[in-house]
Amino acid sequence: MKLLENKVAIVTGASRGIGEAIAVKFAEQGANVAFTYVSSDEKARILEEKLRALGVQAKAYKSNAGVYEETEVLVTEVLKEFGKIDICVNNAGISKDNLLLRMSPDQWDDVMNINLKSVYNMTKQVIRPMMKAKSGSIINMSSVIGIMGNAGQSSYAASKAGIIGFSKSIAQELGSRNIRCNAVAPGFIETDMTSYLKEGEQASGYIQQIPLARFGTPEDIANVCLFLASDMSSYVTGQTISACGGLCM
Repeated sequence: MKLLENKVAIVTGASRGIGEAIAVKFAEQGANVAFTYVSSDEKARILEEKLRALGVQAKAYKSNAGVYEETEVLVTEVLKEFGKIDICVNNAGISKDNLLLRMSPDQWDDVMNINLKSVYNMTKQVIRPMMKAKSGSIINMSSVIGIMGNAGQSSYAASKAGIIGFSKSIAQELGSRNIRCNAVAPGFIETDMTSYLKEGEQASGYIQQIPLARFGTPEDIANVCLFLASDMSSYVTGQTISACGGLCM
């Protein structure tokens, strides 16, 4: 039996990188997957086909998780199409790194809306059907930067730290309804968004900070999300799992 047989999962920001790896991993384990994207229709179509080829129901939705009204429409449509929502992975995220002296209010707001407000938006929408079903797993994508901080990333760090506090609060609010809420804090993961980490002299410096002596892969994060989405973690809630090769201890 597959770990997520007949479950329905929403994954935001899934047309590439970590989100794509999570969507594929969930489908491999039997979940029907609704996923969101904002930019590439082509990448979304390819992923949709890839997921369906694994024998599950899958659908791409062009929807910005940072806009409350769009998440309302999204969740209504997913419930119509899939019938229920068992798992929600709030993965959509951006970074607009800058020293605070040079950071504009717009740069700050963009990061907060996409990274943090999106988690509020989506969680608020999915908890109603989950409460009705008396079951659910919400997984919020934080970052080791939200735990450690990092110069030049104050907006990103603040948004990702906020996700940790939010996840703990929701775990307390909804635990009695058998709804779990956890955060995942990836370290340096090889994706389009972090390709700059592997360039130039600084790359070896980053590797030296990691006890496992390598960058992580999107699949490393997807495996942690699979654990949190499945019944294997039925007694785990309000936790932040750092998947970072030991960078953050």
